[in-house]
Amino acid sequence: MDNWIVESIRKINADAHRSADTHLFKLPVHGLNCVDIYLKDESTHPTGSLKHRLARSLFLYALVNGKIREGTRVIEASSGSTAVSEAYFARMIGVPFTAVLPKSTAKSKIDLIRFQGGEIHFVGSAPEMHPASVTLAEKVGGYFMDQFAFAERATDWRGNNNIAESLFQQMEQEPHPIPSVIVMSAGTGGTSATLGRYIRYKGHDTELVVVDPENSVFLESYQTGNRGLIRSCSSRIEGIGRPRVEKSFLPDVIDRMIQVPDAASIATMLWLEKQIRRRAGPSTGTNLWGALQVAHEMEATGRSGSVVTVLCDDGNRYLDTFYNPEWVMEHIGDTASYTANLEKHLS
Repeated sequence: MDNWIVESIRKINADAHRSADTHLFKLPVHGLNCVDIYLKDESTHPTGSLKHRLARSLFLYALVNGKIREGTRVIEASSGSTAVSEAYFARMIGVPFTAVLPKSTAKSKIDLIRFQGGEIHFVGSAPEMHPASVTLAEKVGGYFMDQFAFAERATDWRGNNNIAESLFQQMEQEPHPIPSVIVMSAGTGGTSATLGRYIRYKGHDTELVVVDPENSVFLESYQTGNRGLIRSCSSRIEGIGRPRVEKSFLPDVIDRMIQVPDAASIATMLWLEKQIRRRAGPSTGTNLWGALQVAHEMEATGRSGSVVTVLCDDGNRYLDTFYNPEWVMEHIGDTASYTANLEKHLS
């Protein structure tokens, strides 16, 4: 085997071995007496998001399949967080990296990609990322990583310290150790695929609920079975929701889907900051809104148990967008009614 590939795999595995697992913390919520809510904090990875796990798996998958060799330029279509994490691993093994992302991507994410040594290729909107990445890879003789195609197959869903195995191990000492429900949003669909497969593999009595933002095709595809859906507009919640059904989205391992209004995602993101004195990104708001809806449904029907969701990334990378009230009013709209609902029932 190529010595460079062997050494690159060793470096990535060594990085994983140095990293502690992410925290799972219980979120105290007023008004919930029989249901406990937990957040798995993926923002504590070295690159600040859940996508750190995916990027590591994608690089290992590409290396063992001979797709990345010494000097190979890696190309990725990403709204930001995956590109930040992939740039980190590209620099670790010494290969050039280019992120193809929409012009609307938060400036702080662009700065983080460049900080990790990555280059930027801008496109007008999310639907343009994939074809532009294919064209660029062909032009420069590089490798298109394609997270949306390979996310579900690059991760070992049976264990190997994936997010599902970690989550269930961390719940073992809790009052309701087997979660009644896990709530997760879909970007590539890779994380929901890993969770759903692991739940079935282990025989857990856990429901997987996937939440979807506005302008995403995943919910409609789940309801209709149509995988050919395409929309001209894209999700406004960075990192989740897609204008087309990606290969890594596996509806058959999902028990239920909920659409979350974008304004509700932002209101919940800001509500969470008040509860924990830390900022999370907008996709965390989507996750938590869904988790709160599920928890209240359980309370209303007399069910006790635990609901687990994911804090996806650090909110400080969205200071110029989702934490900017003027930007939110212009791009998302008024969040006041959702904020009032959260304050009324949960404060």
